Amino acid sequence: MTDCVRKAYADTSLGQVHYAEAGSGPVLVLLHQTPRSHDEFRELQPLLAAEHRVLALDMPGFGQSVRLPAPQTIEAFAGGVLAFLDALGLAEVAVLGHHTGGAVGIELAARIPERVRSLVLSSTPWTGPEYRAAHAGRTTVDEVAPTEDGQHLVEMWGIRRPYYPPGRADLRDRFLHDALAPGVDPAEGHRACVRYRMEERIGLVRAPVLLIGGEADPFALPDLPRLERRLVHAGHRRVTTVAGGMVPLMEQCPEQVAAAVLPFLRD
Repeated sequence: MTDCVRKAYADTSLGQVHYAEAGSGPVLVLLHQTPRSHDEFRELQPLLAAEHRVLALDMPGFGQSVRLPAPQTIEAFAGGVLAFLDALGLAEVAVLGHHTGGAVGIELAARIPERVRSLVLSSTPWTGPEYRAAHAGRTTVDEVAPTEDGQHLVEMWGIRRPYYPPGRADLRDRFLHDALAPGVDPAEGHRACVRYRMEERIGLVRAPVLLIGGEADPFALPDLPRLERRLVHAGHRRVTTVAGGMVPLMEQCPEQVAAAVLPFLRD
């Protein structure tokens, strides 16, 4: 199915943004978690392309897209996505964001409500005051110091192990490939989430919202009700969970995710 996916670069006001495209119809933009790339949607994108023109980005700062200076912010990621939309002349889109990509989706929908017709938030963290307080002064996930003997690579591999399905070392291979992309700081996107004052922005979202949570994702699942309560001006809200879903939900359970997303976008 992946043979229907085409790769390209968009020349934006910030620099080149790398993306994968499949399908035709209403535009759906996919935004990945930290420190991934469009590859996170390798299995899901062709399924969604049955009804949509699906654009999976390497968000600015990640993958093969233009680099962003530190300290990185959710606002800067969203600005990069907006520059991408402008470069392709996309007046209205649906947005699906996973983990960090969900926070970017919230910021994008708050900033340009007239252009985001619907929003899917998958395993999105609630980055309000409690989140910032809990993470103040803490080392973020994926933050490891390089070592001469390469043990930091083993450490990065091990950090993710509890949150990935057993027997799927291939998924951690893909994570590590993106985390080691030239110029990518695998921890900086997590720091951007800690910096984001979501409580000041989420009430500006007016698009219909689908909230998806993986039942085995300890980071994101508790935040589903917190997000739903604060989406006070969303067109409507729908919540669904995926049994056994973990941090790599997009790759682990693409059929279940597509089965939730396509009817929502159709409605």
